[in-house]
Amino acid sequence: MAVNYHDYLQLEKILSAQQTESDKLQTPAHDEMLFIIIHQAYELWFKQIHYELDSIIATMNKSPLNDNSPELQTAVHRLNRMATIMRVLVHQFDIMETMTPMDFLDFRDMLRPASGFQSWQFKELEAKLGLKFEERHGKEYYTAQLRPDHINVIKNAENSESLFELVNNWLERMPFFDDETAFGAEPFWQQYRKAYDNSLAEAEKNNLQLFDSIFFNDEPVITTAAQPDVSAAPTGGGCPMGYGSGTPATPQQGVTMKHLSAKASRAALFIMLYRGYPLLQQPFQLLTGLLEMDVQLSSWRYRHMNMVHRIIGTRIGTGGSTGKDYLKGAADKHYIFREVAQLNSFLIERRRLPALPQSVEAKLGFVHA
Repeated sequence: MAVNYHDYLQLEKILSAQQTESDKLQTPAHDEMLFIIIHQAYELWFKQIHYELDSIIATMNKSPLNDNSPELQTAVHRLNRMATIMRVLVHQFDIMETMTPMDFLDFRDMLRPASGFQSWQFKELEAKLGLKFEERHGKEYYTAQLRPDHINVIKNAENSESLFELVNNWLERMPFFDDETAFGAEPFWQQYRKAYDNSLAEAEKNNLQLFDSIFFNDEPVITTAAQPDVSAAPTGGGCPMGYGSGTPATPQQGVTMKHLSAKASRAALFIMLYRGYPLLQQPFQLLTGLLEMDVQLSSWRYRHMNMVHRIIGTRIGTGGSTGKDYLKGAADKHYIFREVAQLNSFLIERRRLPALPQSVEAKLGFVHA
């Protein structure tokens, strides 16, 4: 039987799924249709990102992943697709911002208590990528408005191995950099630490202590970090349909847990340093893809925050949150792959890099018969 375009895409369902509250109440608000379609489009793209991410997690979960197979390249390709979709979602705010504050006020109160904070797909996505519950901004309330079945979906994602954890495991088994037969007991990292120390300006000398903490110690790091003040945090979400709730973060000393082990950190730094070798090009692209996802998620959050400020100013959100203040706290705190990004602080110039043994160089290059 021939496939029909309309039936294949189930357009009957899709095009009849925009039911405006303002029309139901016989107070038509023209921009509510735009508002609905934009948020439906967001949720559809979130579904596609989940589809790509699930396939990447399945690949990285293989024991062991064959780095010489096309699987790693496929995972990198799909990770890049996720980042590209996120760029589209960021630019979608261009369309949303054609709606003026007065346009939104025409139907805003009709939405209460609905809020984008109830987007369980977005919270599930963050959990699958590696955002831990205890590190969420406004964590005490982030499932307060969700349906029980949606809470279960998110909890299941939080209790499963995240992409971050799988990448950590994959990095820990990377060869060469800890191979005693290639480098001896510890000469490579001793040489690199010395070269890094020599590259530091006087004002940066404290970085050496952090270097040792990150690359040779798996204990949590004591830092001055933004911790949420939840003494009067309301339930609800950001606005106009914000993805979160809570109150602004306040600086205080806290404990930063390490999600990237010392061994995995050494592997990731090694990949960044010697990425020009053929065997390390795909691993480098994978790390770059993780950072790009963080960049795009951050861009999305900041664009959302600025739009909320433009549309509703300092008013609370439709779900009862602090609106812009919550969104800023989440944007500042929810960098999932922050530990990968910070490795760039420990790079040195190519001319200072320790020379690799010829046997290792041979393994990092193309195999010749």
